[in-house]
Amino acid sequence: QVQLVESGGGLVQAGGSLRLSCAASGSVFNINDMNWYRQAPGKKREWVATVTRRGSTTDYADSVKGRFTIPRDNAKNTVFLQMNSLKPEDTAVYLCKSVWGYGHETRYYWGQGTQVTVSS
Repeated sequence: QVQLVESGGGLVQAGGSLRLSCAASGSVFNINDMNWYRQAPGKKREWVATVTRRGSTTDYADSVKGRFTIPRDNAKNTVFLQMNSLKPEDTAVYLCKSVWGYGHETRYYWGQGTQVTVSS
């Protein structure tokens, strides 16, 4: 089992920055990719960014590319989402997802989410 706890959300003005954190606990040794998703009211959950196990490869949705980064600190079992140049359309609940693997088994774990609100 893996437990994920997000933090760092809040209210920020357009153009501002926020840094979200996702702390993992439990069977963290077998965590591979870490991801951030977001879900705005009335909209489908949207993938935002991915970082691989060692942090060597990252990928971003076009909507956040150039503004967001996804650093990872394996020593602290934590992944971050650094969000710069925020826009009102970035308002959503941001959720962390881990991809856990052992042998042929893959599991997905989600955090509870943290609210980000960007005012215009």
